[in-house]
Amino acid sequence: MPAKGKYFFNEGDEGRISDPLYEKYRYTSQQHPLLLLLLFIAILFWTTLIIIFFVTAEAGSHLPFLVAVCAALAVFALTYLLLCMESLLRRCLALFGLVAWLCFLTVGYVSLFETGSDYQLWEQVPFFLFIIFTVYTMLPFGMRGAVIISVVSALSHIVVLTVVSVTSEGNKEHIPFQLLANAVIFLCGNLMGAFHKRQMQVASWDLYRYTLKCIQVRMKLKIEKRQQENLLLSILPAHISMEMKLAIIERLKETNDNRQMHDNNFHSLYVKRHQNVSILYADIVGFTRLASDCSPKELVVMLNELFGKFDQIAKENECMRIKILGDCYYCVSGLPVSLPVHARNCVKMGLDMCEAIKQVREATGVDINMRVGIHSGNVLCGVIGLRKWQYDVWSHDVSLANRMESAGVPGRVHITEATLNHLGKAYEVEEGNGHLRDPYLESMNIKTYLVVDPRSKQCLSNSHVPKARVNDGLKMRASVRMTRYLESWGAARPFAHLSHRESVSSDCSGSQGRRRKEIPLCSTGRQRTSDRNSSQKGRIEEDIYDEMMSTIEGLSSTTPWCGRSDDFCGFSLIFAEPGLEKEYRTIPILKLKSYFVCASFVFLCIFVIQMLIMPKTAELGISFGVVAIIIALILFVCFAEKCLKCCSDQWPPLHHLCAVSEKVETMPLLRLPLAVITIAALLIIAIFNLTTEKNKPANFTGSNDLNATNCAFENSTHSCIEETYYAYCCILGFIACSVFLQMSFELKVLLLSIAVTVYLIIFNTLQHKDNYGNSTRFFIKEPRIMTNLYLVLFYITLVLLAKQIDYYCRLDCLWKNKFKKEHEQFETMENVNRLLLENVLPAHVAAYFIGEKRNEDWYHQSYDCVCVMFASVPDFKVFYTECDVNKEGLECLRLLNEIIADFDELLLKPKFSGVEKIKTIGSTYMAAAGLSVTPGQENNQDRERQHAHIGIMVEYGIALMSKLDGINRHSFNNFRLRVGINHGPVIAGVIGARKPQYDIWGNTVNVASRMETTGELGKIQVTEETSKILQELGYSCECRGLINVKGKGELRTYFVCTETAKFQGMGLN
Repeated sequence: MPAKGKYFFNEGDEGRISDPLYEKYRYTSQQHPLLLLLLFIAILFWTTLIIIFFVTAEAGSHLPFLVAVCAALAVFALTYLLLCMESLLRRCLALFGLVAWLCFLTVGYVSLFETGSDYQLWEQVPFFLFIIFTVYTMLPFGMRGAVIISVVSALSHIVVLTVVSVTSEGNKEHIPFQLLANAVIFLCGNLMGAFHKRQMQVASWDLYRYTLKCIQVRMKLKIEKRQQENLLLSILPAHISMEMKLAIIERLKETNDNRQMHDNNFHSLYVKRHQNVSILYADIVGFTRLASDCSPKELVVMLNELFGKFDQIAKENECMRIKILGDCYYCVSGLPVSLPVHARNCVKMGLDMCEAIKQVREATGVDINMRVGIHSGNVLCGVIGLRKWQYDVWSHDVSLANRMESAGVPGRVHITEATLNHLGKAYEVEEGNGHLRDPYLESMNIKTYLVVDPRSKQCLSNSHVPKARVNDGLKMRASVRMTRYLESWGAARPFAHLSHRESVSSDCSGSQGRRRKEIPLCSTGRQRTSDRNSSQKGRIEEDIYDEMMSTIEGLSSTTPWCGRSDDFCGFSLIFAEPGLEKEYRTIPILKLKSYFVCASFVFLCIFVIQMLIMPKTAELGISFGVVAIIIALILFVCFAEKCLKCCSDQWPPLHHLCAVSEKVETMPLLRLPLAVITIAALLIIAIFNLTTEKNKPANFTGSNDLNATNCAFENSTHSCIEETYYAYCCILGFIACSVFLQMSFELKVLLLSIAVTVYLIIFNTLQHKDNYGNSTRFFIKEPRIMTNLYLVLFYITLVLLAKQIDYYCRLDCLWKNKFKKEHEQFETMENVNRLLLENVLPAHVAAYFIGEKRNEDWYHQSYDCVCVMFASVPDFKVFYTECDVNKEGLECLRLLNEIIADFDELLLKPKFSGVEKIKTIGSTYMAAAGLSVTPGQENNQDRERQHAHIGIMVEYGIALMSKLDGINRHSFNNFRLRVGINHGPVIAGVIGARKPQYDIWGNTVNVASRMETTGELGKIQVTEETSKILQELGYSCECRGLINVKGKGELRTYFVCTETAKFQGMGLN
C-alpha cells in the first residue's frame, strides 16, 4: 500500500512521484485488463482446440495433448476468475504471468512432440511467435523480464529443433535455411514486441503524469474555490457574494476573450432593501486614550480580540456585523432573513457587550466603557464602489441609530421608542433624555430610553477575584494589561480560515464553550495553532492521496468493453463531446516516424524469409523491388527534414519537401495515406508470390538446381512448406499493422479484416490435399487447419489489443483535455482570488497572508509618514430621500455608487498607484498614501522624495473634485466635495477573523477626519504642518485661521489653492 502524504507535488514537477503509486496505476490501467484479455483469448483458443480435437481425432489416441490443453484451460479459467473477483492480487500478478507463459510453452512443446518422430521445423512457429509477442504486449512483465522470457522462448524452439534435426535421419541440407527463417521470425517478433512495450510504457507514464497533474490542479482548484468562498463570505453576506462572484468571473472571461464590456450607463449596484430590522452602534469610551499608549502589535491584538469577542456575541444573538470604524462597531439584526425578535437580539447584544467591557475594566483596571445606541426601522444594505468592498447599510434609520450611540450613556444601552415598541415588555427601561445630549434628537422630537440590565440587580459574590488580578498587574502599563487579558479570549486570527478545513465558527464555538474562571494577566501563548496547522496539513495531504487513489481505481470502471462513462459513447469509445473527438482525430502523433521504421524492418524480415525458403524467381525480385521503392520513398518523405537540412539552403525546391516532412506527424490527411500504403504494401507482398510459385519446388540450397533433393516425399511437401511460411509472413504483416499504435482503430480493423478474409480465401482455395500429406494425421500437424487457426488467433488478438490501445490513447487525450480545462479554471479562480484580495487588502499586505510562505502572525505595521485623506459629499445627505419615486432611496444610492465607482477608477491610473483606498463611510471616501513604502526606509530617502506622496494625495483630491464635476453635468446635480488631508505617523493592521478588515489608526487619522468635517465645500483643508510641506513641493496654500477641532482644541488650518495645484501637480509624477 503506498504511503500517504507523498503526493502533494509542486507544479512543473516532471519526476516520478512515487513508484508504488505508479505501480498501482499501471496495474489498474494496463496490466490487469491486458492479462484478463490474454486469458480470455487463451481460453477461447484452448476451447477451440478441444472442440476440433473431439471432432477430428479419437479421444484416447492423443491423451498427452488433451491433458495439456485441458490443464492449461483449467489454470487459465481459474486465474481469470481470481483476477476478476479479487483486485488485491496485483502482488501475485507477475506469478500469474509466469504461470501463463509456462502453460503456453508446455502446450507448444506437447503439440510439437506429441506424435513422437513426426515433426517438422515449421511446426508451432506461429504459436511460439504468439507467446513472444504476448509476453511483451499483454503479460505483466517489465522490459527486462519480457526480453529474457521471450528470448528463452525463441531460443528454446530453435535449439530443441536444431538438436532433434541434427540427430534425426534424412536430408539435412534444408535445415539451416528453415532454422534461419524461424530465427528471423522470432527476431522480428521480439523487436516489434519490445517496441510495442516501450511505446506503451512511455504512454503509460505520460498518462500517469497527466493524471497526477490533473488531480493536483483539481485539488488546487478545490482549495482555491474554498478559499475564495471563505474570503468572499468574510467580506460579504452569502446572499450578495454569489452575485458579485459571478460578475467577477464573467468580467474575467470577457477580458480573456478580448471582448468589449457591455455598454451600460451605470455600474452594477448590489444593494437591496430590508424592512423591520434593528441597527446597533457601539463605541468604546476611553479607547482613544488607551490606544495612544499602545505599540502597533498591542493595538492590533487588542482590537482583534475585542471585536472578535463582539463577533461571537453577535453570532449568539443572531446579529450581523456590518463594519468597524476605528473603535466603533455596528451591526444589524434581521438581515438577510427577517426576524421577529430583531429588537430583542440587538438589545441583548448591547447588554452583553457592556458586560464584556465591564469584565475587562474590572480585570485590568483600565478605565474603558461601552456606549450603545439602538434604533429599529428600514435599511438599504449592500456594496457600492469597485474597490475595497465592505458590506454597509444606509437609511435615515441608520443615521438615527448612529445619533443614538453618540447621545448615549457609557455602560448603558440607549434605544428609541421604535425599538421599545418591538421589545414589548421583554426589558425594563428608564428615561434616556437623549434630546438633552444631542440637538438632532431634540429637533426630530425623538424620545429615548435606557435599558435596565437584569444582571445589574444581581449581587456578584466573586467581585473580589478580579480585584486581586488588578493588584497583581498594576505594575504593567494599561495597554499591556489589556492585551494580555484579551489574548486569553482566544479570538481567531485574520484569514486563519483560508487554509484550514475547519470553519471559523467551529473555532469560535469551541472557545466560546470554555468558561473563563481564572484568567491570568500573563501571556497565554499559541501552541495550539501550530499543532492545528500541522494536523490540517496532514489531512489535506490525505485528501490529495484519496483523490488520487479514487481516480486511479476509477480508471478500471471504464473499459473498452463497456460504455459506463459519461465521456465515451458505448463500445465505440467515441467521445461524447464532438469537439473532443475531432481534436483526438487530428492530434499530432510524435512517434509516427518510428512506426514506419518498424514497418520497414518487418518488410526486410519478410524479404529474408522468402529469400531463404522460396525459389528465387524474377517475379519475387520485381515484387519486392517495387515494394522496397515504395517504402524507401515513404521513409524519405518522413526523414527528409533531417536528411536534407544541410542541403535545403543550396537547393530551394527541397524546402517544400522538408515542409512536407515536418507535417507528417501533425497532418492527418498526409499521415493516413502514407500509413495505409505502407501497411497495404506489406500485407500484399506477404502473399503476392504464393500463386505464382505454388507449383514450383523449393530451392533450399539457394540455387536453381533442384536435383539435390534425394527423398521422394520432399517434392510433395515443398509446396506445403512454402505456403506455411507464406502464412507466417502474413502474420508478420499483421504485426506490422499493429505497431502503428496511435493510428485510427477503425482503419486498423478495416485493413486487418480485409487481409484476414483474403488470406483465408487464398489458403483454403489454393491448397490441395496432396500438399499436406495423409488426411489421417493429427490435426495439430495439419498446416491447413493450423494456418486458419493462427491467422484467426492473431487477427482476434491484434484487434482486441488495438481496441485497448485506442482506449489508452483516448484516455490520454481526455485527461489532457480535462487538465487544460481545469488549468484554465484554476487560473480563473486565481484571478478571482487576486481581485477579491485586492478588494480587501493592499497587495503588500495580501502577500503576508497568502501563498506558500503565508504568515499566520498578526499583521501590524507602524509608519512614520503617511498622508491620510477624507473626502465627503455632504450634499448627498440632503439629496438622499426615501420615497416611492426613488424606490425608498435605492436610486439615490445608485448615484452614490456611480460617484464612488468613478473615484475608484481613478486609482487605476499609474499616477495614483501609491494611493490606497481604505474604506467608505456613508458618502465619505477615505484613502491613504505612503503605505506601500517599507517601514524604516523613509529616512533613507531625500526630503522631497519622502514627502512626494503628500503631493500625490492632493492631486488625487483635485481629481476627485474633477470627477464629481463630470457626474454633476451628467446627472444635473450640484454636488461639491469637502476634503481634509493630514500626514504623520499611523499604525496599520488587519483585524477581525470572521470579517477581516484592513485599517489604519492614530492621531493622524483622527485629525484628517476633523479636517474634512470642519472644512468647506469645494476646498481641501490641511493642517499647518502639511501646508508647509505642500508649499515646499510648489503648492499654494491659503491660511484659514484658527478653528476649533474636537479633542484637539484650536488648530491653525490652511486651504490648498486647487487652481494652481492643477498646474503645479502636472510635473509632480
